[in-house]
Amino acid sequence: MTSDALLTGLWRHRAGVVLGALVLWLAALGVMLLMPSAHVARAVVAPAETTGIAASSLLSPLPFVGAGLLDQRPTGNFAVYLGALRAREAATVLRRDTDLADRLAADRAAGPVARALAGLGLGAEATLLDDDLMAWLARNASATQSPASVVWTIEARHPDPALALAVLKVLHTAAEARVREEMQAMVARRLAFLTERAARESDLGVRQALYGLIAEAHRHEAVLASDPAVAARVVSAPAVEDRPSVPNRPLLAALAVPAALLTSLGVWALVLITRRREQADREPAPPLRALAGGRSGAD
Repeated sequence: MTSDALLTGLWRHRAGVVLGALVLWLAALGVMLLMPSAHVARAVVAPAETTGIAASSLLSPLPFVGAGLLDQRPTGNFAVYLGALRAREAATVLRRDTDLADRLAADRAAGPVARALAGLGLGAEATLLDDDLMAWLARNASATQSPASVVWTIEARHPDPALALAVLKVLHTAAEARVREEMQAMVARRLAFLTERAARESDLGVRQALYGLIAEAHRHEAVLASDPAVAARVVSAPAVEDRPSVPNRPLLAALAVPAALLTSLGVWALVLITRRREQADREPAPPLRALAGGRSGAD
């Protein structure tokens, strides 16, 4: 079937194409309306290394230097903070400090899959594992960098706005505490080593240098104890929206229009090509005598 014939057939059946696209679009709208809505809890943070009194810059013997204008990847303690937001430890903290695991387990038990398994006599797992919570974090927690500045937007989504806000606060606190613990452990190891080395050093000049390093380590301890933010400085406090915004149904409905139209065109094109092949198979083959006569007359 040639392309001209296919386009002609599609134009002849344009009413069917439009009707099929309308049916598909209405079906997509029905699926969108059945999708559960979720509230988004949002907080804006900035890397602590970008400020002049960041604890990481005070602990480092060299000033903090950015990666460059073209490389906008997070570095330093803020990179550890972003990794801790969706680490396995974060799932453990969510299980301990929130009722997210119980809520997700209840939703799973009330779902159609669990009811179908119960009808077949197969028991479903009642509790959620840490892997399930990590999968939920991968789907419903995100960190996005602003294209105009160095700030990042941390988001958590859940149908319950209070739980979404609680999850966001717990994730931020746990990630910040993870970085602080690692820095405090580093300072403690450094202080213990310097103190032990100074106690057995006999050279007075070396001992004075070690005492200077010990004083610097104590200053580091004071910085960590006094600064509330060592990895991410909060620009906008965690807050949850009043109305659910996920999923974005108007945008999805607008995107479903060309998708439904293209799908309807593809289905009708397949139908027309199939019909043309069936007609070609039903047509009788030309007789051999007529072909032979045509060849002799041409000769």
